Amino acid sequence: MLDPGDLDLVGRGFFPASPAVQPKLDAVVRSFVTGYNAMITGRPGELTFSGMSPGLRGFAFEGAAMSAALLDLITLTGGRRLARLHLHSGRRYVHLIHVGAGWAFARLHVSPWTAIRAHQPVLRWLAWDGWGFHQAFFRPEAVFAGHVERSATGAVLSIRDQGVGRALWFYTGAAPARIAEVIGGFPKDRRADLWAGIGLAAGYTGAQPADVLDQLLQVCDGYHDHLAQGAAFAAKAHHVSGVVPPEVGTSVKLLTGAETEVAASWTDAALAVVKTGTDSPRTYERWRAETRHAWSLHSGGEER
Repeated sequence: MLDPGDLDLVGRGFFPASPAVQPKLDAVVRSFVTGYNAMITGRPGELTFSGMSPGLRGFAFEGAAMSAALLDLITLTGGRRLARLHLHSGRRYVHLIHVGAGWAFARLHVSPWTAIRAHQPVLRWLAWDGWGFHQAFFRPEAVFAGHVERSATGAVLSIRDQGVGRALWFYTGAAPARIAEVIGGFPKDRRADLWAGIGLAAGYTGAQPADVLDQLLQVCDGYHDHLAQGAAFAAKAHHVSGVVPPEVGTSVKLLTGAETEVAASWTDAALAVVKTGTDSPRTYERWRAETRHAWSLHSGGEER
Protein backbone atom coordinates (compact mmCIF):
# COMPACT_ATOMS: atom_id res chain seq x y z
CA MET A 1 0.00 0.00 0.00
CA LEU A 2 1.10 3.56 -0.66
CA ASP A 3 0.90 6.29 1.94
CA PRO A 4 -0.08 9.62 0.32
CA GLY A 5 2.66 11.20 2.41
CA ASP A 6 5.25 9.16 0.54
CA LEU A 7 4.44 11.09 -2.63
CA ASP A 8 3.81 14.48 -1.03
CA LEU A 9 5.23 17.01 -3.47
CA VAL A 10 6.55 19.65 -1.09
CA GLY A 11 7.65 16.94 1.31
CA ARG A 12 9.78 15.44 -1.45
CA GLY A 13 11.54 18.75 -1.91
CA PHE A 14 9.61 19.92 -4.97
CA PHE A 15 9.16 23.66 -5.36
CA PRO A 16 5.85 24.84 -3.89
CA ALA A 17 3.29 26.08 -6.36
CA SER A 18 1.11 29.14 -5.86
CA PRO A 19 -1.65 28.81 -3.24
CA ALA A 20 -4.22 28.45 -6.01
CA VAL A 21 -2.31 25.73 -7.89
CA GLN A 22 -0.73 23.60 -5.15
CA PRO A 23 -4.05 21.97 -4.12
CA LYS A 24 -4.62 20.94 -7.73
CA LEU A 25 -1.22 19.28 -8.00
CA ASP A 26 -1.69 17.61 -4.61
CA ALA A 27 -5.07 16.28 -5.78
CA VAL A 28 -3.33 14.58 -8.70
CA VAL A 29 -0.99 12.76 -6.31
CA ARG A 30 -3.83 11.72 -4.01
CA SER A 31 -5.80 10.37 -6.97
CA PHE A 32 -2.82 8.33 -8.13
CA VAL A 33 -2.38 6.86 -4.65
CA THR A 34 -6.11 6.10 -4.42
CA GLY A 35 -5.94 4.17 -7.67
CA TYR A 36 -2.79 2.33 -6.68
CA ASN A 37 -4.22 1.18 -3.35
CA ALA A 38 -7.60 0.31 -4.83
CA MET A 39 -5.96 -2.10 -7.23
CA ILE A 40 -4.00 -3.73 -4.41
CA THR A 41 -7.10 -4.30 -2.28
CA GLY A 42 -9.66 -4.94 -5.03
CA ARG A 43 -10.02 -6.36 -8.50
CA PRO A 44 -9.67 -4.73 -11.93
CA GLY A 45 -13.36 -5.24 -12.71
CA GLU A 46 -14.43 -3.41 -9.57
CA LEU A 47 -12.64 -0.11 -10.14
CA THR A 48 -14.69 2.84 -11.36
CA PHE A 49 -13.58 5.80 -9.23
CA SER A 50 -17.07 7.16 -9.82
CA GLY A 51 -16.91 9.28 -6.67
CA MET A 52 -13.86 11.11 -7.95
CA SER A 53 -13.85 14.28 -10.02
CA PRO A 54 -13.87 13.23 -13.72
CA GLY A 55 -10.71 15.24 -14.36
CA LEU A 56 -8.82 13.17 -11.79
CA ARG A 57 -9.96 9.68 -12.73
CA GLY A 58 -7.21 9.26 -15.29
CA PHE A 59 -4.61 9.67 -12.57
CA ALA A 60 -6.40 7.05 -10.48
CA PHE A 61 -6.29 4.60 -13.38
CA GLU A 62 -2.61 5.43 -13.85
CA GLY A 63 -1.99 4.47 -10.23
CA ALA A 64 -4.09 1.33 -10.58
CA ALA A 65 -2.11 0.38 -13.68
CA MET A 66 1.14 0.68 -11.77
CA SER A 67 0.03 -1.71 -9.04
CA ALA A 68 -1.63 -4.05 -11.57
CA ALA A 69 1.60 -4.24 -13.58
CA LEU A 70 3.66 -4.75 -10.42
CA LEU A 71 1.45 -7.67 -9.39
CA ASP A 72 1.57 -9.13 -12.91
CA LEU A 73 5.33 -8.92 -13.07
CA ILE A 74 5.88 -10.32 -9.59
CA THR A 75 3.44 -13.21 -10.07
CA LEU A 76 4.45 -13.86 -13.71
CA THR A 77 0.86 -13.67 -14.97
CA GLY A 78 1.83 -12.11 -18.30
CA GLY A 79 -0.21 -8.95 -17.88
CA ARG A 80 -3.56 -10.48 -16.93
CA ARG A 81 -4.50 -7.83 -14.35
CA LEU A 82 -3.35 -4.96 -16.54
CA ALA A 83 -5.34 -6.31 -19.49
CA ARG A 84 -8.48 -6.67 -17.37
CA LEU A 85 -8.09 -3.15 -16.03
CA HIS A 86 -7.79 -1.84 -19.57
CA LEU A 87 -10.88 -3.69 -20.77
CA HIS A 88 -12.95 -2.84 -17.70
CA SER A 89 -12.23 0.86 -18.10
CA GLY A 90 -13.87 0.67 -21.51
CA ARG A 91 -10.51 1.59 -23.02
CA ARG A 92 -11.23 5.15 -21.88
CA TYR A 93 -7.90 5.48 -20.09
CA VAL A 94 -5.65 3.57 -22.45
CA HIS A 95 -2.93 6.24 -22.43
CA LEU A 96 -2.81 6.56 -18.64
CA ILE A 97 -2.80 2.79 -18.18
CA HIS A 98 0.24 2.38 -20.41
CA VAL A 99 1.99 5.22 -18.58
CA GLY A 100 1.14 3.67 -15.21
CA ALA A 101 2.62 0.37 -16.31
CA GLY A 102 5.85 2.23 -17.00
CA TRP A 103 6.03 3.24 -13.33
CA ALA A 104 5.97 -0.45 -12.40
CA PHE A 105 8.74 -1.37 -14.81
CA ALA A 106 10.90 1.46 -13.48
CA ARG A 107 10.23 0.41 -9.90
CA LEU A 108 11.39 -3.15 -10.63
CA HIS A 109 14.25 -2.07 -12.93
CA VAL A 110 12.75 -4.07 -15.79
CA SER A 111 12.65 -2.88 -19.40
CA PRO A 112 9.04 -2.22 -20.46
CA TRP A 113 7.19 -5.12 -22.06
CA THR A 114 9.49 -7.78 -20.62
CA ALA A 115 7.25 -10.65 -19.45
CA ILE A 116 4.05 -8.68 -19.99
CA ARG A 117 1.61 -8.31 -22.88
CA ALA A 118 1.32 -5.03 -24.72
CA HIS A 119 -2.18 -3.78 -25.38
CA GLN A 120 -1.89 -1.61 -28.45
CA PRO A 121 0.78 -0.98 -31.05
CA VAL A 122 2.52 2.41 -30.82
CA LEU A 123 0.68 3.38 -27.62
CA ARG A 124 2.62 0.74 -25.72
CA TRP A 125 5.73 2.90 -25.94
CA LEU A 126 4.05 5.30 -23.52
CA ALA A 127 5.40 2.96 -20.84
CA TRP A 128 8.78 4.62 -21.38
CA ASP A 129 7.12 7.97 -20.71
CA GLY A 130 5.93 6.52 -17.40
CA TRP A 131 9.43 5.21 -16.76
CA GLY A 132 10.91 8.67 -17.25
CA PHE A 133 8.32 10.27 -14.98
CA HIS A 134 9.00 7.73 -12.23
CA GLN A 135 12.76 8.27 -12.33
CA ALA A 136 12.47 12.06 -12.28
CA PHE A 137 9.82 12.02 -9.56
CA PHE A 138 11.85 9.85 -7.19
CA ARG A 139 15.32 11.08 -8.16
CA PRO A 140 14.74 14.75 -9.00
CA GLU A 141 18.17 16.03 -8.06
CA ALA A 142 19.93 13.42 -10.18
CA VAL A 143 17.64 13.93 -13.16
CA PHE A 144 16.99 17.68 -13.09
CA ALA A 145 20.30 18.92 -11.69
CA GLY A 146 22.70 16.15 -12.67
CA HIS A 147 20.90 15.19 -15.91
CA VAL A 148 21.64 11.57 -15.05
CA GLU A 149 19.40 8.75 -16.25
CA ARG A 150 21.31 5.70 -17.40
CA SER A 151 18.49 3.16 -17.52
CA ALA A 152 17.14 4.05 -20.95
CA THR A 153 19.20 3.89 -24.13
CA GLY A 154 18.78 4.27 -27.86
CA ALA A 155 15.50 5.16 -29.52
CA VAL A 156 13.46 5.24 -26.29
CA LEU A 157 15.40 8.21 -24.90
CA SER A 158 13.05 10.78 -26.44
CA ILE A 159 9.98 9.02 -25.06
CA ARG A 160 11.58 8.83 -21.63
CA ASP A 161 12.35 12.56 -21.72
CA GLN A 162 8.72 13.37 -22.47
CA GLY A 163 7.95 11.67 -19.14
CA VAL A 164 10.76 13.59 -17.47
CA GLY A 165 9.15 16.78 -18.76
CA ARG A 166 5.81 15.81 -17.25
CA ALA A 167 7.50 15.27 -13.89
CA LEU A 168 9.19 18.65 -14.26
CA TRP A 169 5.76 20.31 -14.29
CA PHE A 170 5.21 19.05 -10.75
CA TYR A 171 8.81 19.54 -9.59
CA THR A 172 8.76 23.24 -10.49
CA GLY A 173 5.31 23.90 -9.06
CA ALA A 174 4.16 24.47 -12.67
CA ALA A 175 5.98 27.82 -12.74
CA PRO A 176 6.96 28.87 -16.30
CA ALA A 177 10.16 30.75 -15.45
CA ARG A 178 11.43 27.89 -13.30
CA ILE A 179 10.52 25.34 -15.99
CA ALA A 180 12.44 27.29 -18.63
CA GLU A 181 15.45 27.62 -16.33
CA VAL A 182 15.62 23.88 -15.63
CA ILE A 183 15.14 22.88 -19.27
CA GLY A 184 17.74 25.43 -20.34
CA GLY A 185 20.29 23.58 -18.23
CA PHE A 186 19.78 20.35 -20.20
CA PRO A 187 21.74 19.52 -23.36
CA LYS A 188 20.05 21.10 -26.36
CA ASP A 189 19.15 17.74 -27.94
CA ARG A 190 16.94 16.88 -24.93
CA ARG A 191 14.99 20.12 -24.61
CA ALA A 192 12.32 19.53 -27.24
CA ASP A 193 11.16 16.30 -25.59
CA LEU A 194 11.07 17.98 -22.17
CA TRP A 195 8.87 20.74 -23.56
CA ALA A 196 6.56 18.10 -25.04
CA GLY A 197 6.19 16.64 -21.56
CA ILE A 198 5.44 20.07 -20.14
CA GLY A 199 2.72 20.54 -22.75
CA LEU A 200 1.22 17.17 -21.89
CA ALA A 201 1.18 17.89 -18.15
CA ALA A 202 -0.07 21.45 -18.56
CA GLY A 203 -2.85 20.33 -20.86
CA TYR A 204 -3.90 17.26 -18.90
CA THR A 205 -3.90 18.81 -15.42
CA GLY A 206 -5.44 22.12 -16.46
CA ALA A 207 -3.86 23.46 -13.30
CA GLN A 208 -2.70 26.88 -14.44
CA PRO A 209 -4.87 29.83 -15.54
CA ALA A 210 -4.67 31.51 -18.92
CA ASP A 211 -2.22 34.24 -17.94
CA VAL A 212 0.32 31.73 -16.64
CA LEU A 213 -0.02 29.58 -19.76
CA ASP A 214 0.65 32.71 -21.80
CA GLN A 215 3.88 33.07 -19.84
CA LEU A 216 4.69 29.45 -20.65
CA LEU A 217 4.34 30.20 -24.35
CA GLN A 218 6.62 33.20 -23.98
CA VAL A 219 9.44 31.25 -22.33
CA CYS A 220 9.30 28.02 -24.34
CA ASP A 221 12.27 29.20 -26.41
CA GLY A 222 10.95 28.33 -29.86
CA TYR A 223 9.63 24.91 -28.86
CA HIS A 224 5.95 25.80 -29.25
CA ASP A 225 5.42 22.92 -31.67
CA HIS A 226 6.59 20.40 -29.09
CA LEU A 227 4.59 22.09 -26.34
CA ALA A 228 1.53 21.91 -28.60
CA GLN A 229 2.17 18.25 -29.43
CA GLY A 230 2.15 17.40 -25.75
CA ALA A 231 -1.05 19.37 -25.23
CA ALA A 232 -2.65 17.56 -28.18
CA PHE A 233 -1.79 14.22 -26.56
CA ALA A 234 -3.44 15.51 -23.37
CA ALA A 235 -6.49 16.52 -25.40
CA LYS A 236 -6.77 13.01 -26.83
CA ALA A 237 -6.38 11.35 -23.43
CA HIS A 238 -9.22 13.43 -21.97
CA HIS A 239 -11.38 13.22 -25.08
CA VAL A 240 -11.31 9.43 -25.18
CA SER A 241 -12.31 9.33 -21.49
CA GLY A 242 -15.59 10.99 -22.43
CA VAL A 243 -15.12 14.01 -20.16
CA VAL A 244 -13.13 17.16 -20.88
CA PRO A 245 -13.08 19.44 -17.83
CA PRO A 246 -13.47 23.14 -18.72
CA GLU A 247 -10.01 24.02 -17.40
CA VAL A 248 -8.48 21.35 -19.64
CA GLY A 249 -10.34 22.70 -22.66
CA THR A 250 -9.02 26.17 -21.89
CA SER A 251 -5.45 24.92 -21.45
CA VAL A 252 -5.50 22.94 -24.69
CA LYS A 253 -6.96 25.87 -26.62
CA LEU A 254 -4.27 28.23 -25.35
CA LEU A 255 -1.39 25.85 -26.00
CA THR A 256 -2.53 24.54 -29.40
CA GLY A 257 -4.85 27.21 -30.74
CA ALA A 258 -7.53 24.55 -31.26
CA GLU A 259 -10.51 23.12 -29.44
CA THR A 260 -9.89 19.87 -27.60
CA GLU A 261 -11.72 17.73 -30.14
CA VAL A 262 -9.71 19.21 -33.01
CA ALA A 263 -6.37 18.79 -31.23
CA ALA A 264 -7.31 15.21 -30.35
CA SER A 265 -8.11 14.52 -33.99
CA TRP A 266 -4.55 15.45 -34.97
CA THR A 267 -3.23 12.59 -32.88
CA ASP A 268 -5.76 10.18 -34.41
CA ALA A 269 -4.83 11.11 -37.96
CA ALA A 270 -1.14 10.89 -37.11
CA LEU A 271 -1.57 7.48 -35.48
CA ALA A 272 -3.42 6.17 -38.54
CA VAL A 273 -0.47 7.18 -40.71
CA VAL A 274 2.24 5.56 -38.62
CA LYS A 275 0.39 2.37 -37.73
CA THR A 276 1.03 1.06 -41.22
CA GLY A 277 4.72 0.68 -40.40
CA THR A 278 6.72 -1.50 -38.05
CA ASP A 279 5.91 -0.87 -34.40
CA SER A 280 9.03 0.53 -32.75
CA PRO A 281 10.10 3.56 -30.72
CA ARG A 282 10.76 5.31 -34.01
CA THR A 283 7.12 4.72 -34.93
CA TYR A 284 6.13 6.53 -31.76
CA GLU A 285 8.43 9.41 -32.68
CA ARG A 286 6.82 9.57 -36.12
CA TRP A 287 3.44 9.79 -34.37
CA ARG A 288 4.67 12.79 -32.44
CA ALA A 289 6.18 14.37 -35.55
CA GLU A 290 2.95 13.92 -37.55
CA THR A 291 1.02 15.52 -34.70
CA ARG A 292 3.38 18.49 -34.73
CA HIS A 293 2.91 18.75 -38.48
CA ALA A 294 -0.87 18.86 -38.05
CA TRP A 295 -0.49 21.62 -35.48
CA SER A 296 1.80 23.52 -37.86
CA LEU A 297 -0.75 23.34 -40.66
CA HIS A 298 -3.49 24.50 -38.30
CA SER A 299 -1.49 27.38 -36.86
CA GLY A 300 0.38 28.44 -39.97
CA GLY A 301 3.58 28.23 -37.96
CA GLU A 302 6.84 26.54 -38.68
CA GLU A 303 7.99 23.29 -37.14
CA ARG A 304 11.32 23.20 -35.36
